[in-house]
Amino acid sequence: MNLQEIEHLSPDALIKAINDLILHDFDQLIYILYRLDIPEAKLKGLLAEHPQEDAAKMIAALIIERQLQKQASREKYKQQGDIPEDERW
Repeated sequence: MNLQEIEHLSPDALIKAINDLILHDFDQLIYILYRLDIPEAKLKGLLAEHPQEDAAKMIAALIIERQLQKQASREKYKQQGDIPEDERW
């Protein structure tokens, strides 16, 4: 499982993939969460507050939330209009 695959999964498929990573490749899950910039403190707090909840569902919700934040940020700071080719760097 890599970052590009995660970005294209449905919410249910994402939960299943996270469960699989929890069980079989926890280091890869930690790496993915780091690369997606999921705040460790937020994740730990959420898991501690809801110990009986499905951890994969909570992690998936954080991933989706973060991806939406990134998308909104890209839209907000997207260049307005085209930049002439000779002015690009």
